[in-house]
Amino acid sequence: MKLPKPISVSIIAEKIGAEIIGDPDRMVLGLNEIHKVEKGDLTFVDKEKYYDASLNSLATFVIMNRRYQCPEGKTLLICDDPFEAYNQLVLEQRPFKPLTTNISETAEIHPTVILEPNVVIGHHVKIGAHSIIQANTTIVGNTIIGKHVNIHPNSVIASDAFYYKRYDSHHEKWHSGGRVIIEDRVEIGACCTINIGVSGDTFIGEGTKFDSQIHIGHGAVVGKNCLFAAQVGIGGKAIIEDGVCLYGQVGVAQNITIGKKAIVLAQSGVSKSIEGGKTYFGSPAQEIRDTYKQLALLRQLPDLAKAIRTLEENQKNNKSQP
Repeated sequence: MKLPKPISVSIIAEKIGAEIIGDPDRMVLGLNEIHKVEKGDLTFVDKEKYYDASLNSLATFVIMNRRYQCPEGKTLLICDDPFEAYNQLVLEQRPFKPLTTNISETAEIHPTVILEPNVVIGHHVKIGAHSIIQANTTIVGNTIIGKHVNIHPNSVIASDAFYYKRYDSHHEKWHSGGRVIIEDRVEIGACCTINIGVSGDTFIGEGTKFDSQIHIGHGAVVGKNCLFAAQVGIGGKAIIEDGVCLYGQVGVAQNITIGKKAIVLAQSGVSKSIEGGKTYFGSPAQEIRDTYKQLALLRQLPDLAKAIRTLEENQKNNKSQP
């Protein structure tokens, strides 16, 4: 999540009541979780086992809950609750602004766009030429939609990330500061849902086509010319490379990669990264030839079990004879 304009780290430290270790004159360019950080970004860490990963990341600024030796080129902000401090900064930069009309006055919609009845367009949404947004679809703020995009009825684009910090007593919502970006010539079926990223963008590549009832999790990246059949679900921050085909009801875990032009057959579960250019089936998904061999062996189990019982009975009878 890049800031509209840089903010002095001293100003941020004052907002969150933090002590500064390091250069207080640097400018913060963005707010990002550790998976998405770039140079100039601010992130946070509140567990010691993640200190090294955060301090060695590309982030220039790190909010921490303990004084620590500051690495060269970084600035640390020390406060009691880094998560809450970071969360409030995100909310400040991307506050919730309720709509008072179906189409926000800040939306940028090309004159050739078709909007059917009951479409809702949020603040600062951009929609490119010749796109069609069908009835009862909601497009939440800051979404960017390209040219010749067709979104079918009752879809929701840019709903909040399903992302929570877990405490013993409750779950605390991470405020979502990301966006959804949909490139040209994408088709989104009926009743699809696409979540925004927590801090980065959820991205749908050019020419990709979704059937109905597809769900895309926060921060996922879907490449160009992919095909997803009905009821596919993609976990947060998953990467689906170009030309991937996912058949109906395929489930993809978060933080994994499906390689270019992979095919995953219906009702498979992808729990770890898989290579491109191959066909997969099963849960967990494996190359189809391996899965079919295993299924063939499973079908033989009743006969094998019967043969074993017969062998055991024969051995028992032989022992009982004088």
